[in-house]
Amino acid sequence: MPARENLPSTIKRSPQKAQDTYAETLDSATAQYGDGERAHRTALSALKHSFEKVGDHWEPKEQRGPSDAQAAGGVDTDRPTAGGVDANASKRHLLEVAKRLAREWLDYRFDPESASAPKVAAIGEYERTHEEPPISADEAALLAEAAVRV
Repeated sequence: MPARENLPSTIKRSPQKAQDTYAETLDSATAQYGDGERAHRTALSALKHSFEKVGDHWEPKEQRGPSDAQAAGGVDTDRPTAGGVDANASKRHLLEVAKRLAREWLDYRFDPESASAPKVAAIGEYERTHEEPPISADEAALLAEAAVRV
């Protein structure tokens, strides 16, 4: 199957079922619509019914179905999408995913041997030379209050 040879990286890092769903739908959609944007959008839509994007990969959703109002509306709908996040999930679930991702990123350590090392060094130098003044206690309180509301 040609679709398996060129899976997007986020899908390659996902469970086999997600890879199968995307590849099989893409192959079918390509046969029906030709190799183009419509076939890829169809495959992504099928994937979003059973999986949600979490960080750099896709994970099974708690409940199958449309992930946002755009997906629920169908082809003729023109609403903003949630970008693969299951916007219909419970607030508890969304907070758990956010906390898990925050823990993963807080533990992340950059590999200084990476090909991106020069770019990271340039960004670090820029941040050191263009340091912003610390925020006030009032600004910190407003940010904390806004975070609690989310």
